[in-house]
Amino acid sequence: MQNTSQSLHDISQNPRNASILISVNGKNLPREKAMVSVFDSGFILGDGVWEGLRLVNGGVPFLYQHIERLYEGAKAIFMDIGLTPNELVKRLFDCIDANAMHDGVHIRLMVTRGVKSTPYQDPRVTISPATIVIIPEYKQPSADQMTRGLSLHTVNVRRGAPDVQDQKLNSHSKLNCITACIQAANAGADEALMLDPLGFVATCNSTHFFIVRRGQVWTSSGQYCIPGITRSVIIRLCTELSIPVFERQFSLYDVYGADEAFVTGTFAGATPVRIIDGRPVRHPMSTEEWVGAGPITMRLSEAYKKLAKAEATRSL
Repeated sequence: MQNTSQSLHDISQNPRNASILISVNGKNLPREKAMVSVFDSGFILGDGVWEGLRLVNGGVPFLYQHIERLYEGAKAIFMDIGLTPNELVKRLFDCIDANAMHDGVHIRLMVTRGVKSTPYQDPRVTISPATIVIIPEYKQPSADQMTRGLSLHTVNVRRGAPDVQDQKLNSHSKLNCITACIQAANAGADEALMLDPLGFVATCNSTHFFIVRRGQVWTSSGQYCIPGITRSVIIRLCTELSIPVFERQFSLYDVYGADEAFVTGTFAGATPVRIIDGRPVRHPMSTEEWVGAGPITMRLSEAYKKLAKAEATRSL
């Protein structure tokens, strides 16, 4: 059977990306020369933190929240980024400006603990400052995602308890999410829906998950997912638009009976979900198939786009 699933990042490759400059420890290098050591902590162990950002009208929406999360994650793993937040932001925009970029750009900002003297996990064998890489690419969400919607598949890979690996940490170590992604793709779905250790809905493998039930917006308690920037903005917008919103525990039973569902992330904003575990997303009393993004999803998606433009900035 043909697998028709697609990632949120399934896009037509922009030819301009072949000639982009990538910042590696403050040097803007051509794509083919942008390299890190095989002894780097990120390569050897996935030891580091990262952020995904978007460039909108020359600025980055919610920049302060992204940088704050990056430094909070670095502090949690006792890693010194080696730059002040303002110095890091300057380096970010130095790279953007060197590429003469203004809009329609997705940025991956990565910080690892640095180069090691030998392949070993102990941070005390690190012999260099932190490695900082900034990759800006021309990348836009697929134009048909709002009309096509996503398919989700619930996987058996759980979002673990914080005493194993705290899921709030946006680390380079993403193997559980990768395994979940593989399971979902093998099932013909676009994204994996992941449960927490108690069996309640937690998040997706690369996005945050919301449902709409009888005019109310629900999302998980947030205890088993990274503190999503877009997630928090959607919750804020619900309050501003007088849409009841709840962070709570809920089960797949609640999901299957939802009127609408959508996922959120920095790359694509709010994206509707079409089908979950073979069940069309629609009111349980309806016999219609999914006919497109629901009214609350559309309202929040448009409000998010407007706010992202308004809050795009180049400084903290």
